[in-house]
Amino acid sequence: MATGVGAKQSKLDTAGYQNTPKTWGIHNGILFSLWPTGVETGDVGIGGPRGLLRMGYEYKGKTYLVNFIAIEPIVNGKIEFSEISPSRVDGKWGKVLWAGDTETADAYNPATTVRGVISHPEPAKPEIEQLTVFVFTEQYFSGAHPYFKISIRSDRPDEICFEINNKVNSAKMERCALTATMGNYSRLRELHLADEIIDSRKLYSGYNDIDFIEKESYAADRFLKLKDRSPIVIATANETTEQLSAWPTDSAYNTKKGWRYRVPVKLTQYWRKDAGGYDASLAVRVNGRAKYWAVASKTQNNMSLSPVGRRLKILNCVKNITPAKNFITELA
Repeated sequence: MATGVGAKQSKLDTAGYQNTPKTWGIHNGILFSLWPTGVETGDVGIGGPRGLLRMGYEYKGKTYLVNFIAIEPIVNGKIEFSEISPSRVDGKWGKVLWAGDTETADAYNPATTVRGVISHPEPAKPEIEQLTVFVFTEQYFSGAHPYFKISIRSDRPDEICFEINNKVNSAKMERCALTATMGNYSRLRELHLADEIIDSRKLYSGYNDIDFIEKESYAADRFLKLKDRSPIVIATANETTEQLSAWPTDSAYNTKKGWRYRVPVKLTQYWRKDAGGYDASLAVRVNGRAKYWAVASKTQNNMSLSPVGRRLKILNCVKNITPAKNFITELA
């Protein structure tokens, strides 16, 4: 646990969230972990596919999985997926990810304990702390070689910031998308834009296959804007917490309870971009599923957000409120 201003103890947790290695976050807020550590399971098992950032949230002292973030660079018009592209290390699915305290501490060493760095980003407000961790990945077969600066601020405990960079040996990336891959876990069916709420059930009406389906993307000029002109897109479920956590009892579903929504509150997820830090190429893509991943059991359509840009912020958790009520004081 880090020490904050004076004798006040920091809520930001370094050296492993709640003594769990490869996990970083803030108490009563957002956290993330790297394979093989799971945000819910710790060092028991592998916590999901390799090549993904695990996103979690602490609520009343317990940590819950919320989403996964995939890393998808595009080189020469072709995309490579971090969770299913084979590793150069062992040939198995999923890129190897590791952490460092600084931008230059990028050598892979599984025995190293990475604490992250606590700083005070606003001198006029020394009570505000920021946890920063750098996350590195092996080079993709396309030649892409991205890495990330990930930060969490004590005054924004529900928000995590990703800054995408590239190593000097990287092939030129047309873009590097970060995709929230597990929208079907939270059953995110509504995408809130400035002029419309996109409903996945209408967007993908009639689709009932097991694969992903994708249609058009949505340009930044359709995004909602905060008062500081930051563009934002919001994804929500259209069900109550009770409906989300309910689970069928028949055999087709019984062995796949891992997909049951476990968070005891309803959460809103959004992507936000800093005002002025983007160009006309900024867009949000969504895709859908009619069935849970790796399961033949039917679900409603998943919405997987994939914004394009260099500096991205994602808020994974807002409790028991609708976007209209939550952002009414901040929307322009």
